[in-house]
Parts: sequence; C-alpha cells; structure tokens
Amino acid sequence: MGARLLIDGDGAGDDRRINLLVKSFIKWCNSGSQEEGYSQYQRMLSTLSQCEFSMGKTLLVYDMNLREMENYEKIYKEIECSIAGAHEKIAECKKQILQAKRIRKNRQEYDALAKVIQHHPDRHETLKELEALGKELEHLSHIKESVEDKLELRRKQFHVLLSTIHELQQTLENDEKLSEVEEAQEASMETDPKP
Repeated sequence: MGARLLIDGDGAGDDRRINLLVKSFIKWCNSGSQEEGYSQYQRMLSTLSQCEFSMGKTLLVYDMNLREMENYEKIYKEIECSIAGAHEKIAECKKQILQAKRIRKNRQEYDALAKVIQHHPDRHETLKELEALGKELEHLSHIKESVEDKLELRRKQFHVLLSTIHELQQTLENDEKLSEVEEAQEASMETDPKP
C-alpha cells in the first residue's frame, strides 16, 4: 500500500490510468483490424482525458491551498499587530497608574500641609487655602477614577483579544484534524477493493 501511494501521488488512481494507457497503446499497435484499432484509439483518448482532468483538479487544489496559506498569513499578521497594540495600551496604562500614584502621594502631602495650616492664626487665609486644596483633591480624585476606568476597559479589551486568539487557534487545529481525517478516508477508499 505504501509503495502504491508513493507511485500514485495523492491516491487519485493516476498509476492505474497510466498502466491502462500503456496497455491500450500496445493493443492499438498490435490491433489486427481497423475497427479494433479505432476502439483502442478511443480508449487511449478517454484515459488521457481522465489524466488531464485529474491533473487539473490537483492544480486547482494546490492553488486553493496557496490562497488559504496567504489568508492565514494575513490573519497572523493582523493578530500580531493587535497584540502589539495591546502591549502599547498596557504600557500606557502603567504610565497612568504611576501618575495616579504620584497624585495620591501629592494628595497625602496636601492633607499633611492642610493640617499644618490649620494651626496658623490667620483663619481666613487658612480657609481659603483649605477650599483650594479641597477642589484640587476632588479634581485629582476624578482623574484617578478616570484612569482606573480606562485601565479596567483595557483589561477587558485585552481579555477579549486573548479569547479571540484562542478560538482562532482552536479553529485552525480543528481544520487540520478535519483535513487529516478526510485524507485518511480518501486513502482508505482508494485501497478498498471495488465490488
């Protein structure tokens, strides 16, 4: 069976057709009557047509596989670009987190400063400064909440991206398994004896 598959190529019966063609040619050369020669000639033409059809089919499958490979390469490049973009967004989020930590540290320093200011005798100026510090703290709090919301959104987006990549890998693996099963079935059909 292994030797036959090596000779037969993809198992489409080309070796059998070639053998039939050679036998038909020998019979045609040795034909005694014109009618028998014409019959053998028609058989050779039929066998040649079958070989040409099989070759054309193989070329179409080859072209289709090339297009599929190009398509997969394009998808891989898009995924790589998406991953690179996600890494850039993560780096940006880390910068925003560091900025939020600095803001928090500043807020703590402002709180400590406010406590010191409260002990000063000039209460009017102290109240003005406290009011200004309160507004600044409120503004910083809004900035922190905005940064945290953005970070959460980026995490969700990255999770969705990873899930999509996993599903694509699973689909590619299933396609490969299906191709292997179909090739095995075709090979089995070729090797089974015909009734």
